[in-house]
Amino acid sequence: MTYRVPAREARFEQEIKRSRFIGIGCRVSSPEKAAATLDVLRLEFPDATHHCSAYLLGDPRNSSNMRAEDDGEPAGTAGKPMLNVLRHKNVGDVLLVVVRYFGGIKLGAGGLVRAYSSTASGTMDALECVDAVAERVGVLTLDYPDESLIRRALEELGVTILGSQYAERVELSLRLPEDRFCEISKSLLERTSGRAKLVAV
Repeated sequence: MTYRVPAREARFEQEIKRSRFIGIGCRVSSPEKAAATLDVLRLEFPDATHHCSAYLLGDPRNSSNMRAEDDGEPAGTAGKPMLNVLRHKNVGDVLLVVVRYFGGIKLGAGGLVRAYSSTASGTMDALECVDAVAERVGVLTLDYPDESLIRRALEELGVTILGSQYAERVELSLRLPEDRFCEISKSLLERTSGRAKLVAV
């Protein structure tokens, strides 16, 4: 199963009643990466009035990892409208930031919602996207004698090892394609005569 993700950063700018709105869209893989990218943009636009943001991580069809920030604008007038745009564009692993330079004319709550929504839409329209494979994290428990065999098998199957723990048995944290989870689990079971167990987390 695939979903769309940003291929590269895109920007869109417009002026509304003397206020300047600059939209930036890019790919991020975690809340930490989103926060770091926002910090970089704050440094790029240090004199801006607001740096509002929204992100949606993972498959946009069933993502529960999303966040919106108004950054000093009236509650619900910036981050939430931006997030609504993200949710309707069917793009995942995406961060959207709208930088505003206040032009001296107040837009009102409705005007702000329209301004942030249209800047978000313009930015997303400019964003070039590519297909990404939906992934899942799993924990593989195995016996010590099987470890070298399993590591070779995981490399062969194109599975990424995220970490390992050693106790009574070996535990490997894995990242693997969601649509191949059952196939890979079955293969690992067969190679170890049922000793290795893969569980989704």
